[in-house]
Amino acid sequence: MWDFSIGNAFGLMARTAPFILLRMVVYFGITLGYILVTGTGAGIGYGVGALGDAGFRATSAFWGGAIGFGVFGAFMYWVREYILYIVKAGHIAVLVELIDGKPIPQGKSQINYASEVVKERFAQASILFAVDQLIKGVIGAISALIRGILTVLPLPGVRQLAGILHAFLRVAVGFIDEVILGYMIRSGSTDPWGTAQKALVLYGQNYKVMLKNAAWLAVIVYFLSFLVFLVMLAPAALVVYLMPGAWTAGGLVFALLFAWSVKAAFFEPFAITCLMTVYFKTIEGQEPNPEWEARLEQMSGKFRTLKNRAMGKGAGKSADATPNAGNFPA
Repeated sequence: MWDFSIGNAFGLMARTAPFILLRMVVYFGITLGYILVTGTGAGIGYGVGALGDAGFRATSAFWGGAIGFGVFGAFMYWVREYILYIVKAGHIAVLVELIDGKPIPQGKSQINYASEVVKERFAQASILFAVDQLIKGVIGAISALIRGILTVLPLPGVRQLAGILHAFLRVAVGFIDEVILGYMIRSGSTDPWGTAQKALVLYGQNYKVMLKNAAWLAVIVYFLSFLVFLVMLAPAALVVYLMPGAWTAGGLVFALLFAWSVKAAFFEPFAITCLMTVYFKTIEGQEPNPEWEARLEQMSGKFRTLKNRAMGKGAGKSADATPNAGNFPA
């Protein structure tokens, strides 16, 4: 059914308790920030609305909350690469060591040790973020290619099925870029571009195994996240009730934020741990297949950009090519 051990994954996560706590602080802190800034905006809007009637106050409170939510969202967009650099990459660095059976050096905290490892591989957060975005683009091209195959099959309802599958694949491959990051850290290379290129070719030539396990993990993670969302609806509604003007849409939004924070703090590292164990085991002893490298270069402009950077030819600006189903291997 799947190729990972749920018990082993939870065991590895338990050994990275400092990072689980850090993720809790960061992601629950983000949710709290959204609530506080949105509540402040709603309060300001409600105060401005006091100049008018009840309808005007409700509208002002709503727009005040919406503006507050948007302002904090813009702030989170600005700091996203630092969260990737400090929280996600650091946690992956420790998990990689534990998966390989290596002990964390004594006399150092996990977080400090992981920070040193990440800085050795990626001197700046912007480099890691740029590599991560290119990896996501290449993985997205592979997923789109699978959808392209389905659309040419002469089966009734296949286009509708392809649309559903594409949406599901976007969820399923959402963890794989961090698995590639794990390979880059594990390799010990200080060439992020070339190592990412190699890791993506290895992923491509093993796409069936990786997508199967990613799909199972997507089902598990999002089912658990949905349960958290249902549980958090009541407290989220209470938070909204306490806000000035009772921001009606807030209950649903805040419940989604709570579910997202639990997913990011607990469920995502679980999925990434499972996928890394599968990926490392699957590619053991393999070398990148030149045919797959050629396919990726043909189908993805972002892969060409990655290759150019690995060869020191600059960034390049080519866009992803339209997938060609006829070039996809069996």
